[in-house]
Amino acid sequence: MAKLSVRDLAVAGKRVLVRVDFNVPLKDGRIADDTRLRASVPTIKLLCERGARVILVSHLGRPDGKAEPKYSLKPVAPVFSELLGRPVKFVADWAVPDLKDGDVVLLENVRYHAEEEANDPAFAKKLAALAELYVNDAFGTAHRAHASTEGAARHFKQAAAGLLMEKELEYLGEKMKDPAKPFMLILGGAKVSDKILLIENMLPRVDAILIGGGMAYTFLVAKGEAVGNSKVEKDRIETAKKILESAAKQRVQIFLPKDHIVADKFDAAAQTQAVVRIPDGWMALDIGPSTASEYAFILTGARTIVWNGPVGVFEMEPFAAGTEQVAEALAMGRATTIVGGGDTAAAVEKFGVASKMSHVSTGGGAALELLEGKKLPGVEALTDK
Repeated sequence: MAKLSVRDLAVAGKRVLVRVDFNVPLKDGRIADDTRLRASVPTIKLLCERGARVILVSHLGRPDGKAEPKYSLKPVAPVFSELLGRPVKFVADWAVPDLKDGDVVLLENVRYHAEEEANDPAFAKKLAALAELYVNDAFGTAHRAHASTEGAARHFKQAAAGLLMEKELEYLGEKMKDPAKPFMLILGGAKVSDKILLIENMLPRVDAILIGGGMAYTFLVAKGEAVGNSKVEKDRIETAKKILESAAKQRVQIFLPKDHIVADKFDAAAQTQAVVRIPDGWMALDIGPSTASEYAFILTGARTIVWNGPVGVFEMEPFAAGTEQVAEALAMGRATTIVGGGDTAAAVEKFGVASKMSHVSTGGGAALELLEGKKLPGVEALTDK
């Protein structure tokens, strides 16, 4: 069901509580990656231009309900101010000052309060009392039923989706209902167990699934292949067999690596070689060049592609080529390309092709749950149109 949009709100002269996702990586007190901050700019700009009095609330890290200085949002305020092009005042004690139209304040880390993750009703009500309207633009936390993402929203007559939230729901929700065909799913990452619900939800809709990463080797064992010391979830081999059987019945093609980049240990400085058969004592850490080329060719025929999980240990240079070739194939194609958050988003950023994707999600866990067909508490709490 469509949700009320920030565009639909009459915000002039009103305090608007905006849940943003400013959970950014910090290094030596400085922001190491401002992607999430940049993603929030359009919504906050729109509110300011329309005369709203904006109160930003976010978490950062896991301070476990304590005021940990290393998790303070104070360093974020000046950086976001520069990105936004207007002052952003940091409020350490949550005593929100008198605001004028277009003013923006950022509250201290909401997870300094244990009541946040507990979704404490009294704390949610206290949060809601700060403003007259509510906007959730923090898709990355929408799968969590916390006070600032779900509880507070219930106290407003109008709780709307921000522009970023709208885009996430459009690509990961609406476009998945009737995707343009052929529809292909690329799956990677370490574990089959992390992707079971996603596969089950997508099987009736996809035409092909291309599998890489550590999870591929559980599938290869399920097919009776030797994988050396590669990562295998022994308790998921039977599950993998059932997925392969179900896919065959539904005429969904599942592609698995035919060659591999293997190493004698999990280390960027390890000995490596490209092989078709994985030797005993060696582990596969990337799809091989033939597989990467095959996957790239298959993807040229797609009209919709969803990618969740890198196909190799791309953080280590010797095992990055497969993920890079897949990323470049998506960038050069004409399909609608939807990239899951987390490591997959980091991969397309690393290889310089993020801007060429139709959508790169800002939420790893939230994106996965939405693709699994689950309802997100932070979305369900918003007002229906």
